[in-house]
Amino acid sequence: MRTGVVCVPALGAVVCLLLGVQAFGQDNPGRQKVTQACAVCHGVDGIGKNPDVPNLAGESTIYLEKQLKAFKSGERKHEQMSIIAQGLEDKDIVDVAAWYSSVKISVQVPQ
Repeated sequence: MRTGVVCVPALGAVVCLLLGVQAFGQDNPGRQKVTQACAVCHGVDGIGKNPDVPNLAGESTIYLEKQLKAFKSGERKHEQMSIIAQGLEDKDIVDVAAWYSSVKISVQVPQ
């Protein structure tokens, strides 16, 4: 299992997220699709690489699938995501959502 710690400011305090990505292996279809299309902005671990990119780690599969389908249909619009979602088949959406929802996150609140 790959793990890491990410600390972010939250309401004047620092919150550290302890990340553990389940060891699915390199041949996992969700991981492969994430690495090809999503990781540049959202990372393989689901943590946004820029302040304006949402974290996807640990989100529910229902939420992630709904949002990707909304980008694909045009119901939801975003300059990059609308283009990326157009190239996704239904199976791709399921695989990507399953990957990001499988990332385990725990929050450690400062004392």
